Amino acid sequence: MLLRKEFTFDAAHNLARYHGKCEALHGHTYRLAVVLEGDPDEEGMILDFRELSCVVKERVVSRLDHSYINDILQQPTAENIAHWVWEQIEEEVSRPNCRLSSIEVWETRTSCATLRAEDRNKK
Repeated sequence: MLLRKEFTFDAAHNLARYHGKCEALHGHTYRLAVVLEGDPDEEGMILDFRELSCVVKERVVSRLDHSYINDILQQPTAENIAHWVWEQIEEEVSRPNCRLSSIEVWETRTSCATLRAEDRNKK
């Protein structure tokens, strides 16, 4: 079973190692989706939405919202942000009955990078 929670944050970045419009400083209203995979526990939940929300807001959103992401990541592409988010929350959301399944980072309404557990295991 999958459990999904979405978040938004506003931030600026530029892609210094990219040659095009995104090389210049610009911002996005990012959408972040965190997906857990697992089996409901004795309370009938994979993980309490409130607990997942607290972890993501504390470890990710509070650091990225209204920030210049280049101060945190050298090349803050949606792909690299997804990896960074994974590293920030994986330990906190892992339980005997669930694990992190995927992270989606949306820069625009139509453009998203998805990092799946199987992608992480290829490292």
